[in-house]
Amino acid sequence: MINHEWLHLFHKELRQEAYTQGYRREETEHVVRHVSNFDEKGFVIASTLNQSNAREVVRQELSYFQKLGQGFEWKVYSYDQPVNLVDILKEEGFLIGNTEALMMMKLVEDHPLLHSRPAIEVKEITDQKGIKDIISLEEAIWKEAHNELGERLWRDKQNYPESLYLYGIYDEDRLVSAAWMYLEDSSSFASLWGGSTLLEYRGRGYYHALLSARAKKAYEKGYSFLTVDASPMSRKILEKQGFLCLAYTYECNSPVMD
Repeated sequence: MINHEWLHLFHKELRQEAYTQGYRREETEHVVRHVSNFDEKGFVIASTLNQSNAREVVRQELSYFQKLGQGFEWKVYSYDQPVNLVDILKEEGFLIGNTEALMMMKLVEDHPLLHSRPAIEVKEITDQKGIKDIISLEEAIWKEAHNELGERLWRDKQNYPESLYLYGIYDEDRLVSAAWMYLEDSSSFASLWGGSTLLEYRGRGYYHALLSARAKKAYEKGYSFLTVDASPMSRKILEKQGFLCLAYTYECNSPVMD
C-alpha cells in the first residue's frame, strides 16, 4: 500500500503537475510536454493514452517538436498505457535507451544516511570550474560529449541556486567521483543524478558518501522523498540503503531531424 501511495504522489507531482526550470510547460488533452527555452532537447513527461489513439498522438508530438526544430525525449514508465507504448515509439523511429529502475526512499529522522559520518571528504561544488570538472569526469567515464549537460548545470546553478546541489570527491586536484541533486519545486521530492566514479576509485565508499551528503541536504530543506532512476549496479547499492523499486523507466529519444 505504501508503494502505491508513493507512486501516486510521484506521478502527480513530478509528472502530471511538474514544472521544470528552463522549460515551457504545455498540457494537451493527451500529454504534458516541456519545451526547452534554450534550444536544448525537450521532453514529454506524462501522457494519457490508450491503444486506439497512442500512435496518432505520438505522430502529433513528433510533428509538433519537428516544427519547433527541437528534439525530445518521451519518458515512459512501466505503468503507462497502453502497455506497448515503448514498442509504438520504437516503430515510429524513437531510439530506446537502457531500462532503469525508479527507486524511491522516504526520509525519516532516524535513517542511517542522515547520521552517517563518512571519513571521505565530500566537497560541495558551486562554481563553473567545479561543473567543468564534473563534465570532464562524465565524459571520461561514458566516452561521449556532455556539453549540453554542463551548460544546463551551470545555468541552473546561477539562476536557481537553492534548487540544485552538486557534490564531488577529489584526489588532490582531480575530481574522481561526483553527483548532484535537484530539489523539485512545489513537490515532496528531491531527485538524484550522477553518482559517477572513475573505475580505479570504485569500491571505496564514494557512492555512499555522496548519497549521504545529498540525503542530509534534502532533509534539511524539508523534502520527504529521494527519487532516482537507477542502473542495475546503482540499484543494488540503493536497495541496501532502503530504497524501493516502484517501476521501470524507458528513455525514448525522438529520431534525428533532417
